Amino acid sequence: WIPVTKLGRLVKDMKIKSLEEIYLFSLPIKESEIIDFFLGSSLKDEVLKIMPVQKQTRAGQRTRFKAFVAIGDYNGHVGLGVKCSKEVATAIRGAIILAKLSIVPVRRGYWGNKIGKPHTVPCKVTGRCGSVLVRLIPAPRGTGIVSAPVPKKLLMMAGIDDCYTSARGCTATLGNFAKATFDAISKTYSYLTPDLWKETVFTKSPYQ
Repeated sequence: WIPVTKLGRLVKDMKIKSLEEIYLFSLPIKESEIIDFFLGSSLKDEVLKIMPVQKQTRAGQRTRFKAFVAIGDYNGHVGLGVKCSKEVATAIRGAIILAKLSIVPVRRGYWGNKIGKPHTVPCKVTGRCGSVLVRLIPAPRGTGIVSAPVPKKLLMMAGIDDCYTSARGCTATLGNFAKATFDAISKTYSYLTPDLWKETVFTKSPYQ
C-alpha cells in the first residue's frame, strides 16, 4: 500500500498512534487502508441488503446492484457504505471500502450509576434520513438492544450493549433506515453532555 494523502503517509510512518487522534482533529479519511492499519483484525462487515436498481433506456432496463454494507469492530467504531455497480461482487467490495471510509467513533455512556464499562448511548439521540427517524434511548444494563433487525446490527457493531430504539417513517426503505441509525450513532459525539461542561469560576465583584 502506497499512501496518497498526507494523512496516509503519517499513518504509514507510524506517526499516528490511534484513530482517535484523527477524529480529534476531524480529518477526512480518504483511504480505506488507514482503517485497516488501525482496526484491521477486529473489523467485521455484514451485507445488510443487495437490491437491484434499474434505469430505463431505449433498449429496455439496465439493472445495477446496490449493496448496503455495515462494518464495525464491536468496540466503539462503526461505518456504513452504499455502492452501486453492475455486478454484485464489485458492489459489495466497493461498499466495504466506502464503509471503512465512513467509520465514526461511537460515544458510550451509562443509564444510571457509573458502574463498570459504559454500555449504552450517553443520551437520547435522533438521526434521520428521508422520512425515517430513528431515536436511540439509553437502557439499563442487561436490556440488550431493543430494535428492528437493521439498526440492531449497526448498534451491535458499534459496541452498544443496551439500547431502546423508536423508529418512525417508512422504515421499509432499508437504505434510509440504516442511514438514519448511522446518523444517530454518529451524533453521540456531537452532544455536549453535562459531564463535559467546563467548570465555571465565579469572580467576586468588588461590591460584594
